[in-house]
Amino acid sequence: MTRSVFYTATTLDGFIADPDDSLAWLFVQEQEKDGPMNYDDFIAGIGALAMGATTYTWLRDHLARTDPGARWPYTLPAWVFTHRDLGPADDGDIRFVSGDVTVVYADLAAAADGKDVWVVGGGDLAAQFAEAGRLDELIVSIAPVTLGEGRPLFPRRWDLRLTELARNGAFACARYDVVGPGTWS
Repeated sequence: MTRSVFYTATTLDGFIADPDDSLAWLFVQEQEKDGPMNYDDFIAGIGALAMGATTYTWLRDHLARTDPGARWPYTLPAWVFTHRDLGPADDGDIRFVSGDVTVVYADLAAAADGKDVWVVGGGDLAAQFAEAGRLDELIVSIAPVTLGEGRPLFPRRWDLRLTELARNGAFACARYDVVGPGTWS
């Protein structure tokens, strides 16, 4: 059965990017390639990607700056949720969509072909999936840094259930089931 998973990294104070959408804090952290909750094991179970426009443009622009000849890093089909005209994709199986995630979810799940859907980011898109009842799991690697401000990990009140906890290099890694909206006051 296809599940949707928000797999990401965050700072200790709960930000996935700084106010300028930089991830510089992330790339300097020690991580074991084969350690718990590692990327290679995770991506092996993924069949389709969902990402927000900010994540997509950051990735596209970052690749252009750091490796001008680089191609889109994913061979999986990707749906980019946007309200802007981002122009045509240079390469890769990228589909630009807008609106309710529920409408697009059937296509994502069909393309995943029995594997999971990775909600790449950002946090607001993951929260939209949760609100639509389409986010099953959150896997987060927590870095030992704080930013004080930036793009929040998950900008909604939500209850989660911890199912796994491990250390991978500098990161505290946690796996959560998505339970439902936070009802405390």
